[in-house]
Amino acid sequence: MSKTCMQFFRFSHCTSKADTSPKALYRHLIRQCEKLPEGPQKYYKFMIKQSFKQHVNETDPQRIQQIVARSYEDADWVLKKVSCVSGLAKNEFNF
Repeated sequence: MSKTCMQFFRFSHCTSKADTSPKALYRHLIRQCEKLPEGPQKYYKFMIKQSFKQHVNETDPQRIQQIVARSYEDADWVLKKVSCVSGLAKNEFNF
């Protein structure tokens, strides 16, 4: 990963039980979206809301934890991707 990507990427989350609740996950994801540029920010906020609506009736605790864990991984990937792309776009013409 380039130095530029690492500068933009500052993602971490706790693994305590409190942070594995769907409500904590939602707050975390929305806050992480604030770190994104305006265009991707709107898109990912919309997708987060849609995903939560899609899984609102999920009752299996094991499945909920799978979804939460995967969501943290996906958020990590998105922030890396968008940060790297943004960093490359900003530095594209710097010689």
